[in-house]
Amino acid sequence: MRDKRFSDGLRAALTILIPTLLVASSWAAPHEKVLYSFKDNGIDGTIDGKNPAAGLIFDASGNLYGTTAFGGCSDPFGCGTVFELTPTVGGKWQELVLHRFDESDGFLPHAGLIFDASGNLYGTTFTGGGDSDAGTVFELTPTASGEWGEKVLHGFNLYTDGFYPSAGLIFDTSGNLYGTTWEGGPSNGLGTVFELTPKAGGDWTEKILHTFTNKGNDGYQPEAALTFDASGNFYGTTNAGGSISSECRFGCGTVFELTPKAGGGWTEKVVHRFNSNGKDGYQSYASLILDASGNLYGTTEYGGSGSCNDGYGIGCGSVFELTPKAGGGWAEKILHNFNGKDGAYPIAGLIFDAFGNLYGTTSSGGGISSECKFGCGTVFELTPKASGGWTEKVLHSFNPDGKEGAFPEAGLIFDASGNLYGTTYGGGAYGYGTVFEITP
Repeated sequence: MRDKRFSDGLRAALTILIPTLLVASSWAAPHEKVLYSFKDNGIDGTIDGKNPAAGLIFDASGNLYGTTAFGGCSDPFGCGTVFELTPTVGGKWQELVLHRFDESDGFLPHAGLIFDASGNLYGTTFTGGGDSDAGTVFELTPTASGEWGEKVLHGFNLYTDGFYPSAGLIFDTSGNLYGTTWEGGPSNGLGTVFELTPKAGGDWTEKILHTFTNKGNDGYQPEAALTFDASGNFYGTTNAGGSISSECRFGCGTVFELTPKAGGGWTEKVVHRFNSNGKDGYQSYASLILDASGNLYGTTEYGGSGSCNDGYGIGCGSVFELTPKAGGGWAEKILHNFNGKDGAYPIAGLIFDAFGNLYGTTSSGGGISSECKFGCGTVFELTPKASGGWTEKVLHSFNPDGKEGAFPEAGLIFDASGNLYGTTYGGGAYGYGTVFEITP
């Protein structure tokens, strides 16, 4: 099912680095509000973006920034945009398109953005750019006139250095950028982890840290952003490779770790191989988060013990935890199995609040309407119980009949008051997606 959705919409998203903020430990009748509905081309004389597949970030002034996968140019589907939402008097939000891609500088941005210390924005486009149309890494810089100037930092070159970067980027403390490509790499690789290092003259140098090959039960096709631990190791997910089962003949996906070697280079280790036969989740498209004890948390789009009643019989997805064992290795624990009514097919990663509760979205499930026969998606909370285990609560079920958005594929962020913000890929006033707020 994921393969069809990906080929139809080239959808993938992931949250990047979300800070933990102090929020209320429980929610009472959360309220959802659509801050903006994307309009596509021609409506009210603008060339708007459409179908946001990635999450949002705040600047210091409380403005929101994100990307749309489509819209923004004269192409029938559109090339994608970078946008800003600014709060105005009366509780409304004003949208400004900061950049419209035109294929020469990238096409179809499916990942979110990050800021550097100077207020510049960085992101990736899934395809377009250069002679290979293999995707780009870009920078947007604010100018004195109020416009934003775009610069392509790197254009990928098919099998040479990877292609189709679907995930967002992260910085290290030295200002180097790190990310993944969904395919490609040296020796006909099946995806890469790369580093971009700034040079004195303003250019950037790319280096491949790891190429996935699917050999020895290695994973391949990473679609999510990376996560650093305190020791400088990377953690990430692949949606294929690893253990093979009847549900996933190309492998159910993995969680991997990359560790820097003393003499240079990186060592990859598979931390976990998903296996649907054991009611484990499988095919993770989400980035991971770490708690203070070094445990990893993430989602799988499929698998688990829940039944979606959608005719596919593949499981509705799960939330999992990986805990390092004293003697080495990692132990996996399923924190929640979705059952369709409470959501299905989570694509995005998770965020913590200050009390250790987890929050995320499901791209389907929840309330059923004429527009989405298997549900329009949900926002959920998982709360740890004193006796062990976790309790799930649906904070919001989307219903496009009310023009409130549908199919949230990206993760969430908090503001300082504990309100949640996110995007939906579809729905809204015009059917092209929304930016929403959920208030406790």
